[in-house]
Amino acid sequence: MAGRALWKGFLKFAEISCPVALHSAASTSERVSFNTLNRMTGNRVRREYVDINTWKVVEKEDQIKGYEVDDNRYILFEPDELSAVVPPSDKTLRIQSYVPFQEIDDLYFDKPYYLLPDRLGEETFVLIRDAMRESNVGALAQAVLFRRLRTVLIRAHGDGLIATTLNFDYQVRSAKDAFADIPALKIEGEMLDLAKHIIKTKAGVFDPRTFDDRYDAALAELVKAKIEGRAVKVKKQPKVEPSTNLMEALRMSAGFGSARASKPRTAAARADLAPRPAARKKAG
Repeated sequence: MAGRALWKGFLKFAEISCPVALHSAASTSERVSFNTLNRMTGNRVRREYVDINTWKVVEKEDQIKGYEVDDNRYILFEPDELSAVVPPSDKTLRIQSYVPFQEIDDLYFDKPYYLLPDRLGEETFVLIRDAMRESNVGALAQAVLFRRLRTVLIRAHGDGLIATTLNFDYQVRSAKDAFADIPALKIEGEMLDLAKHIIKTKAGVFDPRTFDDRYDAALAELVKAKIEGRAVKVKKQPKVEPSTNLMEALRMSAGFGSARASKPRTAAARADLAPRPAARKKAG
């Protein structure tokens, strides 16, 4: 079951409308979670908004949104003023264009949702799904979702469609700026061959079932130990020593042993190790 729909509306495909619903595709509800308690009483505590000068609790009806324009100077906004700028919504995901998958930059991916059909629109839904799958494209659509006009990437996935909200361009930091300090180095020869060999030996398939959330598993074991009254052992984190010799580390990783032991000798080195002829005696 997909669970409760977060949004219901229509998927607009040219002049055809298909009733659909958005369901969350990812959730953190299965993680181990904790409540915050008062250590002295064991009672749960709650968060409250307090005035930073008087430290008195500010009740909900006395709270108001403010935009800081200067140091500790704010412009205040009433709830109806903020509501007035929310884009009007007709509950429609309008497909704007179709994009080849190789042109889609996943750096802009935000959150994935399952897009499911209403019973009255199943035939149209399957038509859109199969047409996009066979065309090997994703659809860029727009709709007002959660108070904002959002761009969504829709793509075929199994028997349904995945709708992924996309980050706005201003939200994605420049990759050029982020990588600006990386030196312009060119790696080639044995070092690059060893790295490619390591990659080849670790070839696999994408299987999320093998992903291991060790932290959550450790939390679950910790909770179990506490419930059973067992002593909790605090493990020391292993110290990782960074490698100082890249070639040595590469050869060890590739299973070739020590770089020094495996390094082929040069012609000069071989000549040095060859047996020398006995010295001739001088004629008397």
